[in-house]
Amino acid sequence: MSLTFGLTGMDPATETSLKTAFDEANRRLGGTWQLLPETQGEYIAVDMDSMYGPMSWLRLHAAGKTVIGLTSAPRTQADFRLAQPFDASSLLQVLNEIAPQSAPAGLTPAPEPQDQLPEEQPQPLDGEAGATTDAATASTEETTRPREPASAAVAQVVPAAPSMQPHTPPQAAAPASIPDPEPRTLAEWLASGRVQGQLKLERDGVALLLDTAQRQYHGPAALKPLAGHVGSPLEAGDFVPVKDWSAEVAALGAPQPLSRLVWFGGLLAGQGKLMPGFDPQARYQMLKWPQTEREYPKHFRIATAMMKGPATLGEIAEASGVPEADVTDFVNASLATGFADIEHLPEPEAETPKSGGLFGRLRGR
Repeated sequence: MSLTFGLTGMDPATETSLKTAFDEANRRLGGTWQLLPETQGEYIAVDMDSMYGPMSWLRLHAAGKTVIGLTSAPRTQADFRLAQPFDASSLLQVLNEIAPQSAPAGLTPAPEPQDQLPEEQPQPLDGEAGATTDAATASTEETTRPREPASAAVAQVVPAAPSMQPHTPPQAAAPASIPDPEPRTLAEWLASGRVQGQLKLERDGVALLLDTAQRQYHGPAALKPLAGHVGSPLEAGDFVPVKDWSAEVAALGAPQPLSRLVWFGGLLAGQGKLMPGFDPQARYQMLKWPQTEREYPKHFRIATAMMKGPATLGEIAEASGVPEADVTDFVNASLATGFADIEHLPEPEAETPKSGGLFGRLRGR
């Protein structure tokens, strides 16, 4: 089993806290896990409560990754759940749930330094063979001192910090770091965390101002003029820092939530087909009533039909009187923002054993 861990779809503060928790949990497990970029990791943590989380989950699910959903909700559509708020202990429980054999047999998951054998103590570097006992003690204290959390990077992809990597023997070099693939759509750029701050994105003469810290944008009141912004491929150079934010904002009006753009991106992504990783024959359900747009009046009928209970795309189309392609686009947008989900059937309950004795035999007749 590949015990490699990554994280994506979260704000810098959450990412830093989760890296610190992983570093401590992995230390307790004896360094059996490795922190890698999301493209190389097998188990990826995603903040399902953020506006970027559901879109990241869709992308990772389609890529065949195993997702750990970080959420305050009692359940998640991800493969594993890490409750929010989290700490090193709760993350350790999830890692043990994934790979119970990673914990050393017969030992606690977090051996203290005094429990270690002499050969397990850190060895002095070359040239330090004659170090005193005090120096060895200082070395042990250094290995047990809490590490500083890795700083969150802005507008760039940063490989895992060296302190996050488990110790590798000299004869087994760590795999070379492969840079993450370049995001393409606006939703992917936002989910990657590589665009930060107050930025301007212009397409077809229409300006869009993004404030990633406040999770807001300023632009047209309608969504359709922003089709080029959310539906076409983008490059890093398309996001231009804004110097005079107040002046630019004054010309575009009140702020709107970034989740609205994520929803619109999901609406345009499939072009009448479900996004990769979802079964066209599955049954889909609304988890809560969405914010429908006046530009798409048919969506009110679709949402009304879906609120009645889980149904296939064809059944939703028939109940709402809307073409199935439009239903599919709406389901994509609702999945991307967490308003909809695949129907999850409850586990079958074990049969209750029949009572024995005279009364049991009489009831069985």
